[in-house]
Amino acid sequence: MADDTHFDFDLLLKVAAIGDSGVGKSCLLRRFVDDAYDAQWQPTIGVDLKIKTMELDGRLCKLQLWDTAGQERFRSLTWVSLRGVHGIAIVYDITDRASFEHATGLWWDEVEDKTGKEAMANMVMMLVGNKMDLPAKRAVSYDEAKAWADGKGIPFLETSAKDDTNVADAFVVMAQEIRVRVARQRVAASQGGGAALDLAGGKHVRTRRLPACCGS
Repeated sequence: MADDTHFDFDLLLKVAAIGDSGVGKSCLLRRFVDDAYDAQWQPTIGVDLKIKTMELDGRLCKLQLWDTAGQERFRSLTWVSLRGVHGIAIVYDITDRASFEHATGLWWDEVEDKTGKEAMANMVMMLVGNKMDLPAKRAVSYDEAKAWADGKGIPFLETSAKDDTNVADAFVVMAQEIRVRVARQRVAASQGGGAALDLAGGKHVRTRRLPACCGS
């Protein structure tokens, strides 16, 4: 884990990946953070943390990426790790119908149950269909998953950790949506409409804008 003694970033975002065991959560995070892929799947035990620093709209953003175990025996540890999270990616395997049904049923309901409707409404949720590199084995259509996500008002992407398709896009979309949502909440809070999410995670972050040549 990186040492946060010196806060050389503008934003600190906490994002988690949840879903059934074997859907590719660890592979997605490893591809995004390390640009690597390992075909020999090893299930996550409990939770794992990866760090990714990236530029986002001219600001230096540090992503804490929480990889959670899908097995039921680790479920309580999963929810402990999600306290204070800004965004959650619910991941399923497009070749595994049951994983989609769990993502849109069990996992969605558990987020609502464990965090509460108000907290869930403040988070950025995303549905991610992984393993799109296996079209011959597809068990869930793109249109069905997109329709469900649209019904919930959340973004949806299909990805391939193996081929590195849409992996970075998924996390960038989440990070950008978090920034937009927090900006709106800050405006509302300044007008007496409630508190805004804290992108510094409760810590002091040294704010600095990137050079104009690096930002938008």
